[in-house]
Amino acid sequence: MGVTASVLAIDAGNSKTDVAVVGPDGSVLASARGHHGFSPPKVGIERAVDLLAGTVGEALERARARGASTDAIEQVSACLANADLPVEEVELSAALHARGWGRTTQVRNDTFAILRAGVDEPRGVAVVCGAGINCVGMLPDGRTARYPAIGKISGDWGGGQGLAEEALWYAARAEDGRGEPTALARTLPEHFGLDSMYALIEALHRGTIPYGRTHELTPVLFTTSTAGDPVARHLVRRLAREVVVMSTVVLERLGLIGQEASVVLGGGVLAARHPELDAHMAAMMAEKAPKAALSVVTAPPVLGAALLGLDHTDAPPGARARLRAHYAG
Repeated sequence: MGVTASVLAIDAGNSKTDVAVVGPDGSVLASARGHHGFSPPKVGIERAVDLLAGTVGEALERARARGASTDAIEQVSACLANADLPVEEVELSAALHARGWGRTTQVRNDTFAILRAGVDEPRGVAVVCGAGINCVGMLPDGRTARYPAIGKISGDWGGGQGLAEEALWYAARAEDGRGEPTALARTLPEHFGLDSMYALIEALHRGTIPYGRTHELTPVLFTTSTAGDPVARHLVRRLAREVVVMSTVVLERLGLIGQEASVVLGGGVLAARHPELDAHMAAMMAEKAPKAALSVVTAPPVLGAALLGLDHTDAPPGARARLRAHYAG
């Protein structure tokens, strides 16, 4: 046999799963992708882990085919969607550990993978704005700070889906007279080839346009804002404020508010680099936490999961750099 696998890294989001088998020197021995999300609330923990196991098995088989030993993996590092509460991380850690993939198993919310992928050491804050919004922070000594990030019941606002729904709300009220005028009343239905908000409301209600397609309206919101619409601009500024508030509160909890610290941004909405949103976030962050440095992570989250795994092993100098180089390539 060749090299022994040291870390089994798993990043499972809402729509796909990436797995990497990593050697002790940071080399990627094998990888696999599953085109399914990780949704225990919908299918139950065992079924969700079963789906995960298929992709894990594929990666392990590929590693063995290349001469790697996978019988004594030291750390399973899994960053999973819907692991929103510490109690859920504990439950999922037990479920994954029962599969016997490694000596130790640690499950974290998938936002931690974004954070670790974007920083050279486990220190800083990450805000992810995809379909929803979340924010976490960590320190090298293992301390973390986070929000439940379950939705409105846990105080969340933002994310692509939330922005689309807010835009629809303002547009509907503008068209029927309950709200102030906004170009969104025209641009949102136009996206679907319709001539009024009433037609769009009817189509969404009756299912001729699947409600899941409303996420397509988030880029329309940003385009409408760029064109100067006050209501759309209000929503963009509100998202910028939310990102800054979430991150600065976590910085404060970790004692980083007055120090140089990384604030990593990820998810489709923030990675799109909308100039107006970026400018608002930069200005607000400069006021609230002037030593914080905003950056957008471009590396895949499975890199973050793998780095978190190496953080818990006796990885030699250069292992993390080798791992980063693999994903940079």
